[in-house]
Amino acid sequence: MSDSVQQSLWESVLELTKGAQAKGTDPLLWAIQLSSMLNSAGVVLPSTELAHLLVSHICWANNVPITWKFLEKALAVKIAPRILVLALLSSRVIPSRRFQPAAYRLYLELLKRHSFSLQSQINGQNYQKIMKSVDEVLDLSQIFIQVCESGLLVVEFVFAIVWQLLDASLDDEGLLELTPEKKSRWPTKPQDMEIDGLSSFSEKRVDLHKINTVMAVEIVGDFLKDKVTSRILYLARRNMPSHWGNFVQRLRLLASNSIALRTSKHITPEGLLHLTSDTRKVLSRECKTSLQQEFHAVMASGSLMSSAGQCHGASQSALWLPIDLFLEDAMDGSQVGATSAVETLTGLVKALQAVNGTTWHDTFLGLWIAALRLVQRERDPNEHPVPRVDTCLCMLLSITILAIVNIIEEDQNPMGEAERSSASHRKEKQTLGKRTKDLVFSLQLLGDYEGLLTPPQTLASVANQAAAKAIMFISGLSVGSGYLDSVSMNDMPMNCSGNMRHLIVEACIARDLLDTSAYFWPGYVNGRSSQMPRSVPNPMPGWSSLMKGSPLTPPMVNALVSTPASSLAEIEKIYEIAIKGSDDEKISAATILCGASLIRGWNIQEHTVLYITRLLSPPVPEDYSGADEYLIGYAPFLNVFLAGISSIDCVQIFSLHGLVPQLAGALMPICEFFGSCVPKVSWTSTTGEEISAHAVFSNAFTLLLKLWRFNHPPLEQVTGDVPPVGSQLTPEYLLLVRNSQLASPGNNTKDQIKSKRQSRFSSPSPREPIFMDSFPQLKRWYRQHQACIASTLSGLVHGTPVHQIVDGLLSMMFRKISSRGGGGGPTTSGSSNSSASSAEDIYLRLKLPAWDILEAVPFVLDAALTACGHGRLSPRELATGLKDLADFLPASLATMVSYFSAEVTRGIWKPAFMNGTDWPSPAANLSMVEQQIKKILAATGVDVPSLASGGSSPATLPLPIAALVSLTITYKLDRVSERFLDLVGPALNNLAAGCPWPCMPILASLWAQKVKRWSDFFVFSASRTVFHHNSDAVVQLLKCCFTSTLGLNSSPISSNGGVGALLGQGFGSPFTGGVSPVAPGILYLRVHRSVRDVMFMSEKIVALLMSSVKDITSSGLSRERLEKLRKSKHGPRYGQVSLAAAMTRVKLAASLGASIVWITGGLSLVQALIKETLPSWFISGHGPNQNGEESGGMVAMLGGYALGYFTLLCGTFAWGVDSSSPASKRRPKIIGGHMEFLANALDGKISLGCDSAMWRAYVSGFVGLMVAFTPTWVLEVDVEVLKRLSKGLRQWNEEELALALLGIGGVGAMGAAAELIIESGL
Repeated sequence: MSDSVQQSLWESVLELTKGAQAKGTDPLLWAIQLSSMLNSAGVVLPSTELAHLLVSHICWANNVPITWKFLEKALAVKIAPRILVLALLSSRVIPSRRFQPAAYRLYLELLKRHSFSLQSQINGQNYQKIMKSVDEVLDLSQIFIQVCESGLLVVEFVFAIVWQLLDASLDDEGLLELTPEKKSRWPTKPQDMEIDGLSSFSEKRVDLHKINTVMAVEIVGDFLKDKVTSRILYLARRNMPSHWGNFVQRLRLLASNSIALRTSKHITPEGLLHLTSDTRKVLSRECKTSLQQEFHAVMASGSLMSSAGQCHGASQSALWLPIDLFLEDAMDGSQVGATSAVETLTGLVKALQAVNGTTWHDTFLGLWIAALRLVQRERDPNEHPVPRVDTCLCMLLSITILAIVNIIEEDQNPMGEAERSSASHRKEKQTLGKRTKDLVFSLQLLGDYEGLLTPPQTLASVANQAAAKAIMFISGLSVGSGYLDSVSMNDMPMNCSGNMRHLIVEACIARDLLDTSAYFWPGYVNGRSSQMPRSVPNPMPGWSSLMKGSPLTPPMVNALVSTPASSLAEIEKIYEIAIKGSDDEKISAATILCGASLIRGWNIQEHTVLYITRLLSPPVPEDYSGADEYLIGYAPFLNVFLAGISSIDCVQIFSLHGLVPQLAGALMPICEFFGSCVPKVSWTSTTGEEISAHAVFSNAFTLLLKLWRFNHPPLEQVTGDVPPVGSQLTPEYLLLVRNSQLASPGNNTKDQIKSKRQSRFSSPSPREPIFMDSFPQLKRWYRQHQACIASTLSGLVHGTPVHQIVDGLLSMMFRKISSRGGGGGPTTSGSSNSSASSAEDIYLRLKLPAWDILEAVPFVLDAALTACGHGRLSPRELATGLKDLADFLPASLATMVSYFSAEVTRGIWKPAFMNGTDWPSPAANLSMVEQQIKKILAATGVDVPSLASGGSSPATLPLPIAALVSLTITYKLDRVSERFLDLVGPALNNLAAGCPWPCMPILASLWAQKVKRWSDFFVFSASRTVFHHNSDAVVQLLKCCFTSTLGLNSSPISSNGGVGALLGQGFGSPFTGGVSPVAPGILYLRVHRSVRDVMFMSEKIVALLMSSVKDITSSGLSRERLEKLRKSKHGPRYGQVSLAAAMTRVKLAASLGASIVWITGGLSLVQALIKETLPSWFISGHGPNQNGEESGGMVAMLGGYALGYFTLLCGTFAWGVDSSSPASKRRPKIIGGHMEFLANALDGKISLGCDSAMWRAYVSGFVGLMVAFTPTWVLEVDVEVLKRLSKGLRQWNEEELALALLGIGGVGAMGAAAELIIESGL
């Protein structure tokens, strides 16, 4: 239609309207005539041009009743778009309402009549054009979000209309001046003063003006009440927080001061505020069928507590099963982590709190109980070479406390979104300290769990001191820190016995989580100060003396080594001495730092490990201008640290605090320098030990090797599709993590919060990145180590320096054989070994840098092992020679482990007969080991292979293992040997575990003969290897974990189910007379790192989860009873067990399965599960109908929900519920891909083989859980995928879930959500 024709048409429309107005024509007749005219002209109705024409005609030349009737009839017969007309009127009428009160009243009436019926408008023609016109009239995309999408504009239109009415009402009552802006963003007054209107301003107009204000306020309430518009406004609230905050601020101003609101008969100020409160649920799910409704109700509850008491194995403590498993797994001394357990535990606790839907005080209580259970499992441990009590206490009193500090600091310093309104800020201020109050409540409740609060025997005196401190404070007595150290426990009152809660409270007070008001809690202490000794005759020197300026005398040093620092100031004082003191003072300070403050200084432990790490990188003297030679002067100082932190429990403490990468970065320069030094100078330590460059190097080097997976079988590095978790802990990886940690600290809010509680000495530290190329000698050794693993030894050339070192080492090791003559000893190719040198000459020849010696050691070992294999060297002579080499350079033990491990995998050596003549014999106790292994595994149902070798043949070991075990049993068990056995021992265990059965039981028998008090530990280690050689046994163990936790079997150890059945009392028997069955969870946590095919494990866990669901559902019921149950009028209830109870156990099974997946394979396995395993599982055809069950039954539905819960938990464990962890950066890709898989299946693009009821339950369950507990995840999914998912859910009559999904999908999904709200009338 040409412009001239259009102009003529609209002139005709205007003439028709004017004529009808003059004649007083019936509005319906006018509307029919006008509609006919427009249809004849080919105008698409409703017409935007007509809307503009009619409103312009009325305002204000024809502001008479009949024209308003014409306008209303045009809206009624849908020839003018309602939304556009209301937008046009709001822009014209609201500013002129004081001078045109009747028009304002009519506008309000039109709003009430037409603004709540939006469905026909979004489904009508010209929808896109109409919304574009609305945007042009109200400037919506300029004020709100600069996106011109129709559905989004509908949200903005509704929000704008309500806001305009609100501002107009505030202006009418003179309240607009009280807003921060003192004006409205909308036109509320005419641009030009209407002089003519003022003269006719009568009392009647004043009354109408007041009535209009009341009506406008009531309409605002109607918008917030209406089911459709309230949900549209919720979208604005969620996606435009700053605008919503401003709006709510004005609404509160109206509620507090409006006279019109108080005179309203339809709404009260309190009612108006409730409509915008956080407690009002706007997008809640409703279900269609009774069975679906009960399933949804149970799923939506998110908590196991409501029905926990209705079934076995699902007590409230089972909510926190993943925490129990994580804590126990973290105690595995064979594993060193590159990341902080504090951060991992923080994320885990936040995830469980969100998914379980519990209060924070319940969450904190669950965390305390789980950590206390960990300590109780070690309260009376059997003695063994891998101590755990101190690391368990570190986990409870340091790591757990620090995780709670993180959680509370996040509450007090929320990491807000980019858009955060002032109202939101006020809300945060109001809830400030809420989690602190929950923490207090949890600790008060903890006093009821007396069975968990008994301290380990070694900790009783410390707990008593904590209780005594509270008694003294309550009585108003002031004592120094040295007082309680000096008081004998025999002097304490009998009822002053302390427990673990006293230690926890003291740890919380030390970190400012609590104050001393905790001492006044009912029942916290029982003693009286009058029972305390009043004086101490001879106060012992201690930390209080140090802080008063006392010098570091030997008695003082001994006292500070044995007593942990109680405050950061005390440990800072020692650190300052270690930097600025004399040489003797520095060594004393280093000794103190490696003492009780490191092991049991829980209140300052993270600072202690950091200080030690920093001091291992001493500063270059100001007057020094050389390379790294300045380190030679620090040798005695450094050696104190290297020896002091070398034990397994110390390394584990560094690991738990996440300092392993930085510790590795500090050790590498020491190794590089001292390994390149010729040992010309020696020093004598304070303990009388001779220290040389070789000794410093060996201590540093063996400590460095404990920080990565050096001691694991090399076979795992070259076989298998998916390497076991942890094999990434190579030197390169540790440096990569170290560089990342130090690269940009303090750049995010989380780091800034953490920096507030850092010591004044926490920085500066070396922040330059370091790489393996910075350490050429270390890199060369590492490459040789890798080459040794990959291929047989070669490359030794006669006459080279390496060859000469090899000859020298062989002469030193086997000089007695050489002195006897005969040439029977080991030789290298081309070596005559014809003359024997004196021992002194040999040692002079070997005064070489340690790196040069280590380069020659593999060739030495090859020659020695070859000579033994060919009978030229006896086993005893081989062991003695290896011991001499290890004594000469302890670092050579690392190369021994590397070489012998590689040779075992090659299988080229003949077996060594452990007959007691040539090699040590295990026969004395091998049968006893077999019986004990069977006892340990009795509860699992796993068959133990027989150890009997048949006949009179002695047991055999591969020759390299025989050589290594013979070497280890020659060591005396002293502190010096311990730091090196800690390296070789775990390596030997892993090596034997990877060899054919019964290598490990033989090894256990030999070591049990040497150290009988460790016998149970060695037998337990041997029992684990049953699972290394049999994947079916691992599956059986996993099945036992599920049945025990769920209470599905009749075993005495697991009849009640829950955490107790899964983890039991840990390893060790509380009874005298030998070992007892070990709980399946403990066994699995000690086995899983040796599982080669991790992907296989995830598939089996899914299968076991589905099997557990079937067992839970049946629970001894016949199929006939199940069928009656499914069709029951009153819902699925049988006996005392309801569907909710069944769902509780299903959730517990899913929680166990998710925990096992996460612990077994970490982030990579979780991602593979969601990306590959689950889609394949659904496509390939699984479900109850595969085993004969009816499709669509309860088993299928429970199975689907179990998988949904399982999948969500796996994701929250790996990525967290928010975006605070580094791992969360990988989440959008994986979750986005999985959601697209769901959408493709719903669209029919993918054919599924699983049961349809199971699939529907999985999709609705998983999506519903995401919406409820992980809304951040939804924001990371592509909007188009969300729209497709929403469409598929609507086809299942899941409109509420479809809407909730779009509602939290961000700005991009807001328009689609609004259209769904309007279309479905939700």
